[in-house]
Amino acid sequence: MAAASVKVAVRVRPFNSREIGKDSKCIIQMSGNTTTIINPKQAKDSKSFNFDYSYWSHTSPEDVNFASQMRVFKDIGEEMLLHAFEGYNVCIFAYGQTGAGKSYTMMGKQDVKDQQGIIPLLCEDLFTKIIDNTDNSMSYSVEVSYMEIYCERVRDLLNPKNKGNLRVREHPLMGPYVEDLSKLAVTSYNDIQDLMDSGNKARTVAATNMNETSSRSHAVFNIIFTQKRQDAETDNTSEKVSKISLVDLAGSERADSTGAKGTRLKEGANINKSLTTLGKVISALAEVDSGPNKNKKKKKVESFIPYRDSVLTWLLRENLGGNSRTAMVAALSPADINYDETLSTLRYADRAKQIRCNAVINEDPNNRLVRELKEEVSRLKDLLYAQGLGDIIEMTNAMTGMSPSPSLSALSSRAGSIASLHDRIMFSPGSEEAIERLKETEKIIAELNETWEEKLRRTEAIRMEREALLAEMGVAMREDGGTVGVFSPKKTPHLVNLNEDPLMSECLLYYIKDGITRVGRLDASSRQDIVLSGHFIKDEHCTFTSSTGPTGETVVLEPCEGAETYVNGKRVTEPTVLISGNRIILGKSHVFRFNHPVQARAERERTPCAEAPAEPVDWAFAQRELLDKQGIDMKQEMEQRLQELEDQYRKEREEANNLLEQQRLDYESKLEALQKQVDRYYPETLEEEEEPEEEVQWTERERELAVWSFRKWRCYQFTSLRDLLWGNAIFLKEANAISVELKKKVQFQFVLLTDTLYSPLPPDLLPAEASKDREKRHFPRTIVAVEVQDQKNGATHYWTLEKLRQRLDLMREMYDRAADVPNNTTEDCENVMTGGDPFYDRFPWFRLVGRAFVYLSNLLYPVPLVHRVAIVSEKGEVKGFLRVAVQAISADEEAPDYGSGVRQSGTAKISFEDQQYEKFQSESCSVGLSRTGISQEELRIVEGEGQSAEMGPSADEVNNNTCAAGADEPENPLKAGLEGALDAALEHLRIGNVFTFRVTVLQASSISAEYADIFCQFNFIHRHDEAFSTEPLKNTGRGPPLGFYHVQNIAVEVTKSFVDYIKTQPIVFEVFGHYQKQPFLPLCKDVISPLRPCRRQFPRVMPLSKPVPATKLTAMTRPQAGPCHCKYDLMVFFEICELEANGDYIPAVVDHRGGMPCHGTFLLHQGLQRRITVTIVHESGGDMDWKEVRELVVGRLRNTPESDETIIDPNILSLNILSAGYVRPMHDDSISLGVDHRTFYRFEAAWDSSMHNSLLLNRVTPYGEKIYMTLSAYLEMENCTQPAVITKDICMVFYSRDTKLSASRSIRNLFGTGSLRAADGNRITGVYEVSLCHLADAGSPGMQRRRRRVLDTSVAYVRGEENLAGWRPRSDSLILDHQWELEKLSLLQDVEKTKHYLLLREKLESTLLMGQECLQSCVTEELSESPQPPEGDQDVGSGSEITTERQRELAAKCLRLLTHSFNREYSHVCVSASESKISEMSVTMLRDSTSISALNTITPSSTCPSLVEGCYSNAELRPPAPRSRAVSPGPETQQDAEAKKAVNGASDTKLRARKYVPDIQEIRVSPIVSKKGYIHFLEPHTNGWVKRYVVVRRPYVYIYNTERDTVERAILNLSLAQVEYSEDQQAMLKTPNTFAVCTEHRGILLQATNDKEMHDWLYAFNPLLAGTIRSKLSRRRAGQMRM
Repeated sequence: MAAASVKVAVRVRPFNSREIGKDSKCIIQMSGNTTTIINPKQAKDSKSFNFDYSYWSHTSPEDVNFASQMRVFKDIGEEMLLHAFEGYNVCIFAYGQTGAGKSYTMMGKQDVKDQQGIIPLLCEDLFTKIIDNTDNSMSYSVEVSYMEIYCERVRDLLNPKNKGNLRVREHPLMGPYVEDLSKLAVTSYNDIQDLMDSGNKARTVAATNMNETSSRSHAVFNIIFTQKRQDAETDNTSEKVSKISLVDLAGSERADSTGAKGTRLKEGANINKSLTTLGKVISALAEVDSGPNKNKKKKKVESFIPYRDSVLTWLLRENLGGNSRTAMVAALSPADINYDETLSTLRYADRAKQIRCNAVINEDPNNRLVRELKEEVSRLKDLLYAQGLGDIIEMTNAMTGMSPSPSLSALSSRAGSIASLHDRIMFSPGSEEAIERLKETEKIIAELNETWEEKLRRTEAIRMEREALLAEMGVAMREDGGTVGVFSPKKTPHLVNLNEDPLMSECLLYYIKDGITRVGRLDASSRQDIVLSGHFIKDEHCTFTSSTGPTGETVVLEPCEGAETYVNGKRVTEPTVLISGNRIILGKSHVFRFNHPVQARAERERTPCAEAPAEPVDWAFAQRELLDKQGIDMKQEMEQRLQELEDQYRKEREEANNLLEQQRLDYESKLEALQKQVDRYYPETLEEEEEPEEEVQWTERERELAVWSFRKWRCYQFTSLRDLLWGNAIFLKEANAISVELKKKVQFQFVLLTDTLYSPLPPDLLPAEASKDREKRHFPRTIVAVEVQDQKNGATHYWTLEKLRQRLDLMREMYDRAADVPNNTTEDCENVMTGGDPFYDRFPWFRLVGRAFVYLSNLLYPVPLVHRVAIVSEKGEVKGFLRVAVQAISADEEAPDYGSGVRQSGTAKISFEDQQYEKFQSESCSVGLSRTGISQEELRIVEGEGQSAEMGPSADEVNNNTCAAGADEPENPLKAGLEGALDAALEHLRIGNVFTFRVTVLQASSISAEYADIFCQFNFIHRHDEAFSTEPLKNTGRGPPLGFYHVQNIAVEVTKSFVDYIKTQPIVFEVFGHYQKQPFLPLCKDVISPLRPCRRQFPRVMPLSKPVPATKLTAMTRPQAGPCHCKYDLMVFFEICELEANGDYIPAVVDHRGGMPCHGTFLLHQGLQRRITVTIVHESGGDMDWKEVRELVVGRLRNTPESDETIIDPNILSLNILSAGYVRPMHDDSISLGVDHRTFYRFEAAWDSSMHNSLLLNRVTPYGEKIYMTLSAYLEMENCTQPAVITKDICMVFYSRDTKLSASRSIRNLFGTGSLRAADGNRITGVYEVSLCHLADAGSPGMQRRRRRVLDTSVAYVRGEENLAGWRPRSDSLILDHQWELEKLSLLQDVEKTKHYLLLREKLESTLLMGQECLQSCVTEELSESPQPPEGDQDVGSGSEITTERQRELAAKCLRLLTHSFNREYSHVCVSASESKISEMSVTMLRDSTSISALNTITPSSTCPSLVEGCYSNAELRPPAPRSRAVSPGPETQQDAEAKKAVNGASDTKLRARKYVPDIQEIRVSPIVSKKGYIHFLEPHTNGWVKRYVVVRRPYVYIYNTERDTVERAILNLSLAQVEYSEDQQAMLKTPNTFAVCTEHRGILLQATNDKEMHDWLYAFNPLLAGTIRSKLSRRRAGQMRM
């Protein structure tokens, strides 16, 4: 391929008559190949252009520089004609404005000899060269076509019939062409001249102002020049085809210059369109081929060449930028009046110079290759001749042409010549390579010159050779030659292989040819007909001789010497005649069957009825035959081999046992040596262990405490339940995965079930040993089960873990065979609910809605009661309400008329046997299911909670509804009187009488519409077999309540157990309904399990992060924590200070718009130095002593609140601690809490955010985005084994350095008075709880149990897990949620019991007559809260002493309250409470005995139970003597603590030597506000009241200075505080609406604005206390009204 630029020539013509008439001046100058144009308006403005040729034809021929037509042809035409003879495409076209001389240059004047143009001269010279050719092997042919492009339409100028327009089409190979364009063959120049004349006459010309014979169309004259060469040596014909395109373009023109109008104007428009497109093509091609744009890929995409925009450019596509040698002649006008057109033409010509065409010789590639190879051969021969090795070429040709069988003399002479050839080559450098190249080239030429017939003959020979080779290998081909395989011939004897694998048998076939067929190895000395390999095969193994005798063709096998050859199992050494069907074994492994088709056919004809052999003749048959003939017993050999293997195994086992024994002895000796070393270092420990342990004598109280503690410890089941969840999670996950893949619409999830009143365990879920273990178990049984949600049928089942494993085995079997079962069968299987499908169980028509309990205490008096009890599900959810009436009746009393629909049942007789009831009571008490109520502490299953020794009163003690005098209590006259009155009221329940009462089920309401048919059944709690049922009713969920109106009379013979039952036990009501199918949540979602029962629906808050790992501290393993020594509440202030212009660090602005405590966003500036300040505030105590700050680290930078703590953070930065120490509180922080003795510890560190190298910190935060960072401070404390860690998540937003940020952007502060300083709110608060625990005892069973590690199988992969889409089995959260469910059930039961007794008391008060005051007072006192007798009440000798003692006790209590509330620092305040005031209070209390009773009733012992710990009602789980106060979190009372502190005051140093394990946990702020508002605090400085803003978010109280204060100033922990209220307290202080909050460190007196506000605050602080106060006040008002 030759790449060459377009040849460009410019030619200027003389003035025409029009220009002479206008006295035009010449503006064109030429010097060599440089053409210069002068601007007529500015003479100094000239432009020069360089071209390949510049022709000056402006003057006459006499001028020396005049360029004639012949000169133009010599320069351009002859060169292009030469390229045409070389085989290239050639194109010459003229370009310029109209009348510039284009047609004259291209066509000229044919009638004038010296003025002929390029086209006629080129045609004439073409035929001259053809005629002058003397090479006989060359032949030429010439074809011409002539067309014009007029108004974008193509016309044929040589065919007069083609007057219409011709279509221009494009061929994939030939490119654009004109369809039906005539190509006329010519043989001489005269033929071309005639055609040219006729074509010129047909051209469209017209006269314009600028040219009288202006060409109005583009003329294209094509010459197709073909050269054929006949090669005499190879008899091949090669040809080269050249296309010569000679183009005469129409001139570009201006309408005003040419004066064109009408048709001429339209023609000019089309001419200008095509020429404009031509200009665009030239510019685009020049842009592509310009230097800077080469090798730029994107320019190739942008450089689009608009060929198709014009017919002219489309047809000239190959000539302009493709396969062509192209020349362009630009015709110029010299006149100044045509300056613009001439300059434009020069610019076009200058652009055309940059176009490069890639021209190739148009010949057959094969012929071109042959031609090039021949040239290479001739060059190599010339090279060898030049080196004097010409005779070597001749000798090589002679050796190549020698006959195949030369004589001996010829061979010798040939060998000698070859030897001399090698010698000569060795001394000729490069000649050997030239000879090799010469041979290689000649070989390629021979292959290319090979004819098709020769190739077919060579292919056939190769096929024959391949068939022969396959036949030698035993593979035959059919006659069609297309199928390869084993095909038994009809006549030829042959061998067929037999193999141990039946599929490999009879796959090889070896023919036995006439004569001798040799069998042997490939490397034998002579050629073998059948080639075999392997052991025991000789080089020449045997021969098969086929001969034809009188009996037909016979085959004889003759083995060679030493070759193992067997025929039918017998070794042969002599020639043996073979019979068809013989088994032949060659060597050891080659087994054949001999087939002789002719013999077999003859044998079948002789014995047509011969039976087929009983055993097939295969490889196994041949091997058995061989063994039998050789006398080898295979069974004996196998037994012998087996015996050898057993002996070898026994020997190896003995060696292994000996090695293990030796290792065991070595390890024992090492252990003994180590034990001796330990004994040497710790001899006293050994002596202590050797001493016999003496039995410790426990007192009765200590033994009771130990038994209680042991039973309480046994009821903690967290670890065992978690082990079951972790261990069985993989089975649950696999079951769900199989369910999803089989599309069963069943989902599985763990569930915890506890045996309670509301949720008794079904018998099928109890383990087998449950009945035996029931008497030993002192707490409710909690089991792990599997909740199966059947989405297809809307049913829910519970499976045991063992049942899950059994069903899982069946599920796996179903999964394995699921592919073989058709779809319809699978659907049928899904419809089978029993037995067939392991995913489904039979589900009942009715489902349990819930249970309700109705107590029968009103039958003791007897009064009728109508109860409205809650229907509670097993999950603790209230599903509806049930109205039940219970009343005592006479035996013959009829039911009231409830109207139509009342179902009156007969009287049912039930017997209460004492033995059966006592057995039930013992079982229920043994498992902790006291039917009088299950306490929260009994149902607690979480380890480590509820272990505080403070024991508040139970719910029964608060309400005091069922309390009775204990056996060990002293005889009380008041209580004896109550019991006598109660006995008088139980006359109708004498033992032996028949007592009849009526239970009426009235209505059910608020039951969900998902239960269609509702019915109710009830029974005694220990008589499940005797139940009374109502009729089912339709439930729509709307309208009036469901009216059962079922009346049931029950007659009972009164026994002691019956009386005890109606005093303590309820009747169980169970409500059932038909559950309508509801869609479950789809599997494979995060909410696969039902909604988890949660205590509160918390809003989304920032998660609590784990501490950032320290960088300077060594990694320490956290020791196991033992019992908790003490707990403190910490309030920590976090500030980020930025450097101001004056050099001070001031706190950055904090945005508190979230409204939640302990939250806020720091608004920071980009590029400033910062410091982080942390202030720790807590109550002063001897155990809290901060020693130093070990390290402050920040890290986990992110833009989301959640952080992935599993990823190692590379941006952790340890900050430089600048200062640390105790400080005095700021003015706003020293808020008065009684007397403020809080400790403030502050430390400060420098923080350079650029050191993180994080993009989040090094840029301005985008709008709507926040940056989060985790901060961890490692602080060393006195008496602690390791540092304590305070961790806080910080939220930040970065602004530019110059941004002005407001102090606070809170709406609440925006409209405030502005009295609060802005800087006080620029910090964030964190609330923490620090626990100081003793080091754990490593040997306690509880600690060992907690440390046990069970493999968590929930992370193990199972097949199909990816289909579950994030689903996970539940684990620890399930246990915590279930604990809350149990607490709800316990609370609901207490509520129902309390409602019953309140209803009964109200009924008694309204119905009893005024004359029966004795009985009424007894009953009221029986049902009211009776306080425990105080110490000293046992001596009731004189009332005055009791009063005096009570007065002294109350005075001491008030004094203790004052001294406890106000600290020693403000002791002068205590003096203000003078003795006279105390005596006054004593007299007041003495005067009002009612107030004494009220005060005694509302003592803290009954009103301040713990807010987080459960209350005890079961005697089994209650410590023997619970203390009344619950102030201190420790296990001792305040008095004991004070005494102990006084005794141990001197041994303070010994206590400080103890080591504790610190643990600091951040407290998540509750989003639920119980109450907020202003309340007054007693100020110790002035004895006045200070108003503070308080927000109660249980269990904490947050105290602010004002409502607009955004930072918490103090906190109170209600879980460790005691709320006290008494009227005596208010009378003593002479201030109404006051109550006290006592913590371990201080007492605080609070005052509300009015009585309602006080009760609201009390309810927010302690709901139980508020309810008790309201109850007593209402009873007091009712008593006063009756009086």
